[in-house]
Formats: sequence, C-alpha cells, structure tokens
Amino acid sequence: MRVLTELCEGDRIVTRQAAVRMPRQVGKALTVVEKAAQKTKLWCCAAGTMALFGGRRGRLAAVSGLGAVVVAQVVCSGLCKRLNDRPRPPEEWFPHDEVEDRPDSSSFPSGHTAAAAAFAGAWPVAGALCAVPAALVAVERVWSGAHYPTDVAAGAAIGLAGAGLVRSTPRLLRRSLTGWCRTR
Repeated sequence: MRVLTELCEGDRIVTRQAAVRMPRQVGKALTVVEKAAQKTKLWCCAAGTMALFGGRRGRLAAVSGLGAVVVAQVVCSGLCKRLNDRPRPPEEWFPHDEVEDRPDSSSFPSGHTAAAAAFAGAWPVAGALCAVPAALVAVERVWSGAHYPTDVAAGAAIGLAGAGLVRSTPRLLRRSLTGWCRTR
C-alpha cells in the first residue's frame, strides 16, 4: 500500500512540475505533434509513406505498425479504460488552456501513448524514425493535463506489448502450422 501511495505522490509531483516548468513554446510544439497523432493520423500517414516508398519492407512495416496500433487500442481503450475510472489530473494544476481539450474518459492508461509506442515498436527501422514523435506525444499528454506519468508509462507498455505480439505473430503461426502439419 505504501508503494502505491508513493507512486501516486510521484505522479502528482511530476505532473505539476511538467505543467509549470515547461516553456510555453515547447508546450505549443508538443501540441502540434499531439494534434497530428490524434485518431492515429500521424501513424497512418507514416504507414502510407512507408508503403508507397519503402518497397516490400516498407509495406510490411506499415502493416505491422498499423496492426500493432489496432492491438494497442483494443487493449487500452476497449479493455483497460473500461476497467479503470481514474480521473484526469485537476485542472487547477495547469496554467495553460490546453487542459480544456482533454477527454472525459478514464485517465488510465494513455491511448495516445499506446498507439505511438505500438507503431514505433512494430518494426525496428521504422521505429527508429518514429521514436521521437512517439516520445513527444507521451510528454505532451502529461504537460497538457490529459494524463499522469504512470498513465503514459502504462500506455507505452501496452503499445510495446502490442508491437511485440504483432512482430511475433508470423513466427507463432509458422510454428503452429509446422507442428500441425507434422502431426497429420
């Protein structure tokens, strides 16, 4: 119980510090990245670019990335948010107007971060290119008052787990089919 209390206190401290210490111009730049990532627009555009210009590997990366986003969103928004009813950080902690645009759903976990981490983690080469915008989305979610740091960390973990699942699925299918064929 003490660990949970300390975790919540750490969440509170980091969230309040992010809200007041981040320079306004940096916050505005973060907002631009987050707006691009809303409803997975940024990741769909990245997937389209990879599919168009990346050849076979680009198409595979695009499909893997979008598949990982779907898995992460189903787990995050379809399951975890329905099981939790964590309120968003209090509005009075934030000296900027970004706090007015946050959703009404549960704060835990961060769906934006889950999608960003899923897309970035689904294909190593594409992930290296997408890691910076994914990290910026995560930081923005705390700065804007939409989430606590633990919400973002949980979203990132869900996204990376979704990416790992999607990356390992072809291997798992091959093993299953090979094993099934041997028994027949």
